[in-house]
Amino acid sequence: MIKIAVAGTGYVGLVAGVCFAEKGHQVMCVDVDEKKIEMMKSGKSPIYEQGLEELMQKNYKEGRLDYTTDYKLAYKGADAIFIGVGTPEQADGSANLSYVATVSRQIAETVEKDCLVVVKSTVPVGTNDKVEQFIKDSLAHNVKIEVASNPEFLSQGNAVRDTLHAKRIVIGTESKKAEELLRKIYEPFELPIVSVNRRSAEMIKYACNDFLALKISYMNDIANLCELVGADIEDIAKGMSYDNRIGSSFLHAGIGYGGSCFPKDTKALSYLAKQYGYNLKTVQAAVDVNKEQKTKLYKKACDRLITFNNLKVAVLGLAFKAGTDDLREAPSLDNVELLLKQGAKIYAYDPVAVENFKKKYPTQINYVEKPEEALEKANVCFIFTEWEQIKNIKPETYKKLMRTPLVYDGRNIYDVEEMKKNGIEYYSIGR
Repeated sequence: MIKIAVAGTGYVGLVAGVCFAEKGHQVMCVDVDEKKIEMMKSGKSPIYEQGLEELMQKNYKEGRLDYTTDYKLAYKGADAIFIGVGTPEQADGSANLSYVATVSRQIAETVEKDCLVVVKSTVPVGTNDKVEQFIKDSLAHNVKIEVASNPEFLSQGNAVRDTLHAKRIVIGTESKKAEELLRKIYEPFELPIVSVNRRSAEMIKYACNDFLALKISYMNDIANLCELVGADIEDIAKGMSYDNRIGSSFLHAGIGYGGSCFPKDTKALSYLAKQYGYNLKTVQAAVDVNKEQKTKLYKKACDRLITFNNLKVAVLGLAFKAGTDDLREAPSLDNVELLLKQGAKIYAYDPVAVENFKKKYPTQINYVEKPEEALEKANVCFIFTEWEQIKNIKPETYKKLMRTPLVYDGRNIYDVEEMKKNGIEYYSIGR
């Protein structure tokens, strides 16, 4: 058992801390928000993530997991401190490292024994070097500190599974001692470990995320061309998926990627390259394609309708993808903003993301508990998230409930011919 402190209780920090506890380590999760800490101690997760609350309750009850706002208590005797705080995008596309810096300062001021600091947050290449120097410059006690990189590869909605059953663990260290401790921490996971230097570990994270973003944007670009030439992107994806060099994942065309990783990480890597005088043309192309893709269906609807003013618009799905309540870079945000400016009367449904959406639009939108309520006498419907509750709506339901069965599907949920048979004017991506 290793004594671990985890700074930050978002997707990265909380999931890591809970999974470390599940594998037998003693874990203390740290956050500045007292209400959030009390919420977690009561067994409730601040984020929607499948299987997380059950593991939180189990490990808290069994004494391996705890939460605190007292970072001094958490850090002073820890064998390893994992930094899992946010690194949000700044206006110029660079990563905001202020939260990482704050935690680094707190560690330097409070740690009382030799300790390994592990940066799990996604940070620009070279950040771990700066974190180590920053901590050493500010140490309050005569202790030895090393910094390692251990990027996460989580898919929101499946973060617990992705941590406990990861394809690989990437660790970046500059000494054998640091590598051995990280290997010991991950030994109970029984997963393959890729051990590299710190800068390579930092780059692996960006290279992986940006490659997947490139793949998505490529398929969306091809989908847009398919519409012009009369091909079907679903058939194209199926044909491509049999090629082992390409694989079957991330070939689904839609209205663009969102979430906490792909948008931020593509812009951050592009920004980093420019700092070194290099232009990452492929990554920038992915960013550009994704930006345009998000409002593609709205523009199609504008070509079809004279105005949205006073029309009832059903919005099905608010989260950036199914399985999460995360709205960061969600296509729904871009489209709702445009629809409201046009005077649309929006009725929105999402099984888990409504409360988060209300923080941005508390009164401008009518939130409903069932998708059928949104569809009742609606003039037009937009589908932004592929929730099962939405996928289970039968085509005839749109025809029966809507004033005008006009459906814009950003997730290609329905069969084109089946929708046509049911008398629905149906628009999707690349078909």
